[in-house]
Amino acid sequence: MGAPRWLTATEQRAWRAHLALHKLLMHRLDRELSDSGLSLNDYEILVNLSESEDRRMRMSDLADATIQSRSRLSHQISRMEAKGLVTREECRVDRRGTYAVLTDLGWQTTQEVAPGHVASVREHFIDRLTDEELAELDRLYAPIIERLKKLR
Repeated sequence: MGAPRWLTATEQRAWRAHLALHKLLMHRLDRELSDSGLSLNDYEILVNLSESEDRRMRMSDLADATIQSRSRLSHQISRMEAKGLVTREECRVDRRGTYAVLTDLGWQTTQEVAPGHVASVREHFIDRLTDEELAELDRLYAPIIERLKKLR
């Protein structure tokens, strides 16, 4: 295996800056969403379902889309079912499959919360960068994201 390739000072600063940005931004967005009774995980699930055909997704596809284990997603969906935001339905074609389905209350909640959430994303991230910097971030992150998706 050989000696470890320790991070250079520049690499260390970049890595730690990435970690700090991610943690601080997710913490801020989660806190702001909590005023509506949602977590950032709840919101991500609501958005995925709201953007899906018939506002439903197979649980396995939703777990992949939200980068969660099936077990963790199942617990999250149970909490959201208790709030009336989603329901589960059996898949008629494949009895082993289950759908997560956005309820009318879940759709209404998404519609009410989305404008404030988007404003927060703009305030804390998007509006802090130029269009060129955003395009550069997208270009830089894309190959890393694709590689990590293949490793899942």
